[in-house]
Amino acid sequence: MSVSTRSPGFKSLILTQALSVFADNAFKTYVALWAVGRYGPSEAGRLIAAAGALFILPFIVLSPLGGAWADRYPKRGLILKLKAAELALFLAAVPALAAGSIPALLLILGLLGAQGALFAPLKLAALPDLVPDEDLSYANGLMQSTSFMGIVLGTLSAGLLAQGAPELGAAAFFTAASAVGLVSAFWLPELPAAGGTPAAGGLLAQARSDFAFLRSERGVFEATVGAAYFWFLAAVLQMNLLVYGRASLGLGEAALSGLQAAMAVGIGLGSTLAGILSRERVELGLVPVGAAGLVVSAAALAFTSGSTGVTAGGLLVLGMSAGLFVVPLQAFIQQHAAPQRRGRLIAAGNTLAFSGVLASSVFLWAMEGVFRLDAAQVFLVAACMTAVVCLFISWRLPDFLLRLALYPAANLIYRIEVQGGRNVPLHGGALLVANHVSFLDAVFIAAACRRMVRFVMFRGYYEHWALHPFVRAMGCIPVSENDGPREILASLGRARAAVESGEVVCIFAEGEITRHGQMLPFKKGFERIAKGVTAPVVPVHLDRVWGSVFSFAGGKFFFKLPRTLPYPVTVSFGAPIPASTPAAGVRQAVSEVGAEAFGLRLREAPPLGLAFVRAAKRRPLRPALADSTGAALSFAGALTGALALGEALRTRLPGDAPVALLLPPAVGGALANLAVVLEGRVTVNLNYTSPRATALECAARARCAGIVTSKRFLDKLGWKTSPEMVFIEDLRDAAPRLSPVLRAAAAILAPCWLGERLALSRARVPTDRPATIIFTSGSTGVPKGVVLTHYNIQANIEGLGQVFSAAAHDCLLGVLPFFHSFGHTGALWFPMTAGFKAVYHFNPLDSKTVGSLAAEHRATFLLGTPTFLLAYMRRVEPEQFKTLRYVIVGAEKLREEAARAFAEKYGIVPLEGYGSTELSPVASVNIPDAAHGPVRQTGTKLGSIGHPLPGVLMKVVDPDTGAPRPFGQPGLLLVKGPNVMQGYLDDPEKTAAAVRDGYYVTGDIAAVDADGFFVITDRLSRFSKIAGEMVPHIKVEEALHQAAGLLEQTFVVTAVPDEKRGERLVVLAKGYADVESLLAKVKTSGLANLWLPARECFHAVEAFPLLGSGKLDMSALKAEARRLEGVA
Repeated sequence: MSVSTRSPGFKSLILTQALSVFADNAFKTYVALWAVGRYGPSEAGRLIAAAGALFILPFIVLSPLGGAWADRYPKRGLILKLKAAELALFLAAVPALAAGSIPALLLILGLLGAQGALFAPLKLAALPDLVPDEDLSYANGLMQSTSFMGIVLGTLSAGLLAQGAPELGAAAFFTAASAVGLVSAFWLPELPAAGGTPAAGGLLAQARSDFAFLRSERGVFEATVGAAYFWFLAAVLQMNLLVYGRASLGLGEAALSGLQAAMAVGIGLGSTLAGILSRERVELGLVPVGAAGLVVSAAALAFTSGSTGVTAGGLLVLGMSAGLFVVPLQAFIQQHAAPQRRGRLIAAGNTLAFSGVLASSVFLWAMEGVFRLDAAQVFLVAACMTAVVCLFISWRLPDFLLRLALYPAANLIYRIEVQGGRNVPLHGGALLVANHVSFLDAVFIAAACRRMVRFVMFRGYYEHWALHPFVRAMGCIPVSENDGPREILASLGRARAAVESGEVVCIFAEGEITRHGQMLPFKKGFERIAKGVTAPVVPVHLDRVWGSVFSFAGGKFFFKLPRTLPYPVTVSFGAPIPASTPAAGVRQAVSEVGAEAFGLRLREAPPLGLAFVRAAKRRPLRPALADSTGAALSFAGALTGALALGEALRTRLPGDAPVALLLPPAVGGALANLAVVLEGRVTVNLNYTSPRATALECAARARCAGIVTSKRFLDKLGWKTSPEMVFIEDLRDAAPRLSPVLRAAAAILAPCWLGERLALSRARVPTDRPATIIFTSGSTGVPKGVVLTHYNIQANIEGLGQVFSAAAHDCLLGVLPFFHSFGHTGALWFPMTAGFKAVYHFNPLDSKTVGSLAAEHRATFLLGTPTFLLAYMRRVEPEQFKTLRYVIVGAEKLREEAARAFAEKYGIVPLEGYGSTELSPVASVNIPDAAHGPVRQTGTKLGSIGHPLPGVLMKVVDPDTGAPRPFGQPGLLLVKGPNVMQGYLDDPEKTAAAVRDGYYVTGDIAAVDADGFFVITDRLSRFSKIAGEMVPHIKVEEALHQAAGLLEQTFVVTAVPDEKRGERLVVLAKGYADVESLLAKVKTSGLANLWLPARECFHAVEAFPLLGSGKLDMSALKAEARRLEGVA
């Protein structure tokens, strides 16, 4: 049950209408039974017929007036007045029954019919005001089921009252039921008027006007005809059942009432089932299913005269089929009727429905009196008629058959979650522009959209013999890049005409399915469709589809097993944007919708510790950890070791305070991190390349319970011990032996829900709780403590896993320390939660060992920095790196010359990424180009930082105004997504300055091209304002290296204050003396004169100061430049 259907207003409406139906049917049935008991069968029959006519006729005559009222006036006040009138009529029935006045009772029945005719459009028109579109089917199912339960209980109550209760007691009972309904109506919220037009003259003129409106709404009209047929059929079956029961089954009155109750209960159950199966949509696919059930069950009743039980079962199935048939139709009418006309259209439908009820009497008279058919044959005729009606509706409204065809895929094989479905307008045209991830994308969008969608599709698929009949019925529009210009324009023109005529058209603007998981550039064909139309463009994003059977994940299509069934898919419809938005702007809008959707999948993500445990459960015997010392563990061994270390740690450092770790990247360091997280505590990996005092200060700022380190490692660092240090060698010796094994066995062998509760209760923490505190490298200032949650890191892992397909046989070579955010997320948690091996070495510049490890362990992933790659190029042989599939670099800019040189030597292009500690850390990354047959798709642009990681939104704005910058123009880079940090440790002011409206302000200057690739120009802090012009240091550095023909970092540009021009550039050069010839070459390269450093501002240095992360220490470099320039 949704939130809206639990609201007091909705419950009030359901109870109010159910009590009205109950009281009306109880009173009507009681009067009939009362007449039979007081008068002879012949006179009683005439009275019952008259009573039925008086009760039904107002629904035909007065429904238009009720509809006009529902549209023009506030509904709550009208409902209260009509309920008060109903109560007054039941009070009037007390003396009428006591006096036995037939005319008075008939008048009351007629007035109750009038009250019901006015009330019916109100209750149906009020429903869309109380629940959103996605709950309409469920709400209608509840309304229909409670209505029929009211009919059943009212009929049964009347029978009981007629058998023994006095007339005054019966009248009091009806009055009490009506009074309770009136009281419940007071809980209805204010339901404002819909702004409908006044009633059009008399009732006849109003009815004509309503029917004209109804005929103009094609889909609503035909759905209304279908609903009216339901009421006609229900009346036929109900009346025919009485004859059938007496003639064929020989039943008495009580047994006949039981059969009627079975059918009514079936309708109630079917209505409820329709609401449940609709899954927050108006599921038109249930209509053909319900119609088929009606046909089969009605036909079967013609042959069940030998068994009352079989007949009752058939009636129950028939009723359930009727509920499946009518509930989606009723919800469709309510959803698609314009709000200002809704009441009038519903009223017109009621007029049709009750005309059908009257026509049912004429039909039965003709069947029996003219065609001489018995009751069993009438059931057979009704089945044939229903089959014809079903075929007619399906022909006129192909939405029904389409939904039926899509239902298994949308609800059984896949589990589709719809976000923003209401952004697709219910009326008028719209152009949906979607990303393209798999061959079933059209199925997902058609199943998720609340309107019929026409797709622009590849002509080759459109003309395929197996698909053509289906896609032609869907109204798909074929197009192909192999078509001539005239054909392409004609296809786009048909799509444009469809939008202008009020239809919904969808186009996959990439023009082909992504082969690498990232969104491709948008082609401009859809701009021709949208140009000049008033209809909106709705950005659509398909999430979680990459990895499904019909995507190209893993480099293959179809030949793979689904990870789970039903397979989850999210279809998100963004807010409409102007049709004039260019292709690059629409692509950005789709990306924004996708970033929002990405966060939804993280709801199911476990905390990091449990994610590791589940990986160990999947692959317990696969290798997990290894390092250059020869240590190696399987996933089961790593889990057992981490649990043992955690138990020892709990004894030595009790409580829940964070635990600092001073360990190199190795098996021991990885186990320590796993152990702390499995204990439900926060890790703080300390930077051992910083001064000892700084590391201890960071641990104190994080309020750590202690520092876990190694005696051997401290000796290597030359650091003294301190009281807060706990040695991992001592923890290993003190660790228990049996309990970690038993806990690991329980976690691996027992079901997740049981094993995690029994053995890993401490690891079951909320994902919004901090997982680690990482202190920034301090490249531009004092280190800040960045608090990253399990949710932040899982978001990065999920994104990395989507763009880099990791399998069980993969191996990641980790050389980045765990105090580095990329080392922590990418080299530790990514492989440990994805279930593949990581091998570590503590010295990233030890090229010989790195090459040996890569060859020995057949490494497929290598994470590092451009500086590390340059070192490897000098000493690592191509044979040692031959198994690498992904070389991912960050922390500093990768120069194109270096990337090409690495690719030439090792046959693999380094993939530059971008991020920061505050982003957990990856924000964007290049990925390998994809090639499948003749299809080639670009994943990498040298010099760029790639596309944003899935779930990450990046934009470029003016640094001063915050306004978006046009494509290709540089500006301040902002990043938003679930990977953005929780905040800086104990520093809300800096957090507020760094994260604004959910966007992390990177401080970097970047530009984005029309294909969505981002390029970093420089950090904002690495710009100099010289004579009023902004000069990027990194561009000057690139020009110097290019002129010198050097790959290795030889020049660093910084700036110092200058009295005349504000600032002047200073170049620190390592091992380069021929400055004059260098400047001569740079002058001919096209570099602006203002950007040229002066000869006297070049200074030779022996080495560049580096941070532990491998990045340049810009603070130290700037201080050295000021010293060399003699600036205070």
